[in-house]
Amino acid sequence: MLKRFRTSEDGAVTVDWVVLTAVVVGLVAAGTLAVTDGTGDLAERVGSYLASITVG
Repeated sequence: MLKRFRTSEDGAVTVDWVVLTAVVVGLVAAGTLAVTDGTGDLAERVGSYLASITVG
């Protein structure tokens, strides 16, 4: 039973998927943070511009 457990690769595949998933989640989080800063600044500038316009 111990020999079969040592030669089994089922757990290794699971570890690979966990690591791959963690990397993907990290990249998505980093991308989200990068985009959030830019869109927040853009939203403030658009809001200021629209507030300064007088209608008719």
